[in-house]
Amino acid sequence: MKKQFIVALAFIVTTLSFAQKKELKEAEKAIKDNNFAEAKTILNQVEPMLSTMDDKYKAQYYFLNAEALYANGSSNNDDVTKALKSLGLVEGDYVEESEQLKNSMIQSFVKKGNDAYESKDYSVSSKNFENAYRVSPKDTLYLYYAAVTATGVQEFDRAIVLYEELEELNYTGIETEYTAIDKETNEIEVFQSKNIRDISVKGGTHIKPSQRNTESKQGEIIKNMALIYTSKGQNEKALAAMAKARQANPDDLNLLISEANLYFQLGNKAKFKELLQEATQKDPNNAELQFNLGVMSQESGDIESAKKYYNKAIELDPSYTNAQINMAAMILDQEKDLIEEMNSLGSSSADNKRYDELKLQRTEIYKSAIPYLEAVLKTDPNNIDAAKTLMNIYSATGNTDKFKAMKAKVESLEG
Repeated sequence: MKKQFIVALAFIVTTLSFAQKKELKEAEKAIKDNNFAEAKTILNQVEPMLSTMDDKYKAQYYFLNAEALYANGSSNNDDVTKALKSLGLVEGDYVEESEQLKNSMIQSFVKKGNDAYESKDYSVSSKNFENAYRVSPKDTLYLYYAAVTATGVQEFDRAIVLYEELEELNYTGIETEYTAIDKETNEIEVFQSKNIRDISVKGGTHIKPSQRNTESKQGEIIKNMALIYTSKGQNEKALAAMAKARQANPDDLNLLISEANLYFQLGNKAKFKELLQEATQKDPNNAELQFNLGVMSQESGDIESAKKYYNKAIELDPSYTNAQINMAAMILDQEKDLIEEMNSLGSSSADNKRYDELKLQRTEIYKSAIPYLEAVLKTDPNNIDAAKTLMNIYSATGNTDKFKAMKAKVESLEG
C-alpha cells in the first residue's frame, strides 16, 4: 500500500507540472498575440501553484507575468509597479529575456517622460521618469527628474518621498562634461562623450579639449525638501534639512540664501536679515542681496539703512528697477507727515510761514525721487506707474515741458 501511494503521489506531481507548463505556454501565446488581459487571467490561475513549481517554471511565470502586466507600455502605474516586482523575482532561466524587457521598458519610459515634459504634462512626465529609475536603479538621474517634475505640479507628497530617497542615496548629480572650443565660433561646446569630443578635435573643427564637473544638485534638493516641509507645516524638518545641507556645504551661497528665505517664510525676520548680512559678506557684489536687505530695513523702519542697501544695489546693477522703485516710493512716503501738518495749519502769519516751509520741503522730496523714477523708465519704458508718478511730480514742481512730455507718454501707454 505504501509503494502504491508513492506512485500515485508521483503521478499527481507529474500531472501538476504538465498543467503548469501548458498554462504557461497559453499565457505566452496570449502575450505574443497582445492579448494581455487573457494572459493575466491565465497567470492568475497559475499563481496558486507557485509553491509546487520547478525553479525553471517559476522563472518563466515571473517573466511572463511581468510582460502581461507591462502590456507593451500600455499599462497603468500600479501594473507597472507589479511588473517590476515580478521581474525582480526572475532567477536562473529567463534572466536574459528579463534584461531585454527591462531595456525596452527604460527606453519607453524615458521617451514618454521626455514627451510629456515637452508638452508640459509634468505629472505624467514625473511618473514615467520614476518608472525608468525603478527599472534601472543605477540611473539616479531619472529619480532626480521625477522629483523635480513632481515638485513643478505641486505633487508634494510624491516629491518629498523621491527627494528623501535621493538624499539617502547621497545623490549629487555631479557629472563630467567634455568640452572643446569651436574654431569657427570661438565658443565652448559641450559634447555627449569624451570620444565624440576627441573625434572633433582630431578632425580639426575644435581646439583646446578640456573637461569640467557640473555643479552639485544637493543644495537644490535640500532647498526643495525644506520648502515642501514648510508647506506641510513641518517646520522643524525644514530647518533640520537646511541645517544639514549647510553643514555639508558651508561655502554654498545658494544654500545660505535658501536658508535665509526659509526663515523669512517662517516669520523670523531677524534671522533672515542676519543670514542675508552673512551672505553679503560672502558675495558683496550681489545686487539682489543688497536689495533684500533694503526691503528688510525698510519694513523694520530703518529708513537710512534701507537707503544704503537700495543705493548699493543700484550701484552694482544700474538697471535694477525694483530697487529704484522702492527708493522712489520710500522717498515719496516722507511727504505724508508734511501733508498732515500742512492740513492742520490755520491762517495766521506764523501758520502761513510754516506752510511755505513745508511746501518747500515737499518739493525737495519730489525732486529727490525724480532720478530714480527716470531710471526706471530708462530700463522699463512701458512702466505706466512710474510714468504717472513722474507726470504728477513734474506738475507739482512746475516743470511744464517735462510734464507735457510725460503726459503724452502716459496717454500713449494707456491708449
